[in-house]
Amino acid sequence: MDVEARRGLLRFFDNIEDPRMNRTKRHLLHDILGITICAVTCGADTWTAIETYGHSKYEWLKGFLELPNGIPCHDTFSRLFSRLEPLQLEESFQCLMATWAERSDGRLIAIDGKTLRRSIDKSNNKAAIHMVSAWCETNHLVLGQLATEEKSNEITAIPALLEMLDIKGSVVTIDAMGCQKAIAEKIVDSNADYVLQVKKNHAGLYDVMEEMFHEVTTCGIANVPVTFYEDVDSDHGRIETRRVWATDWIDWYNERELWKGLQCFVCVESVREIGSHRSTERRYYISSLARHDSQAMLGYVRGHWGIENKLHWSLDMAYREDESRSRAGHSAENLSRMRRLTLSLLKRDTKNKASLVNKRFKACMENSYLEKLLGLRI
Repeated sequence: MDVEARRGLLRFFDNIEDPRMNRTKRHLLHDILGITICAVTCGADTWTAIETYGHSKYEWLKGFLELPNGIPCHDTFSRLFSRLEPLQLEESFQCLMATWAERSDGRLIAIDGKTLRRSIDKSNNKAAIHMVSAWCETNHLVLGQLATEEKSNEITAIPALLEMLDIKGSVVTIDAMGCQKAIAEKIVDSNADYVLQVKKNHAGLYDVMEEMFHEVTTCGIANVPVTFYEDVDSDHGRIETRRVWATDWIDWYNERELWKGLQCFVCVESVREIGSHRSTERRYYISSLARHDSQAMLGYVRGHWGIENKLHWSLDMAYREDESRSRAGHSAENLSRMRRLTLSLLKRDTKNKASLVNKRFKACMENSYLEKLLGLRI
């Protein structure tokens, strides 16, 4: 294998500080990180499984790691990750993601949170960790993530995450939890645009938008510029019709100046038909995009769900994240970050059309495939 120590993506983690005292160290930090990244990529979901992987792949790992005292035990992995500073690991992660992500104006960055359900520690009065992630739909990559101890703390975590990311020229989509004036201001000040969902947590705005779009879509309002787009999907006996109305007619809204950059209102109506059953739902959004293009707006709204379907669902189905019981110190957050790193790694391989589960299995069985994923082979 034409590699040297810490080549490939592993070099991005060289500057992380080791929290252990020198006299207690038998295993090098970059070795432990390297084994973990390889093992999690290949299907290891627990510290014991990571140790088992290390012993099974020892000769191959020696090709690019030092391993002066062999493979660490599972307790060593657990203790290190529980003490490792999450923000340092996050900085290294973001540096790596920045080299992979393609910058383009209008790229969609979806922000949403996911609770690590088994990370709750009742004996130590510790709440379950809630990871807030930024998902780049264009590249299918996690650009960054931060942890909070409660879902409600997304409101404070999102501005901090935005501060860490380069979102210039992007369109940031967030669900109703993140529909906050301070967050809208942060996005605009970063030279980006937003599409924020409005629910009844902003009852005044929600009610006036509901009333306005009711008039626009039923009887119409004279001289109001509105664009309209309709899209129909049918699959497995289900028919879904999506109708979108967008307008830059916002002068009538008395509090428009409080939402920095506000340019248009959007209404998305979803009509689902399954057999004789029919249901209709309307959702409302505000945006800083100057053009009130209803088709483009539907693209951003639907694209936002990529963070649920391509990130959160994948973490639960392929990585079984909700079953992980790591909870000591920072271990749950840091192991979650390893999952998101390796998920992005696997999704970058677009030539292989296999599922994530089969890609992980292939990486475990074929060292050459894993070398390509890690950038250890040119």
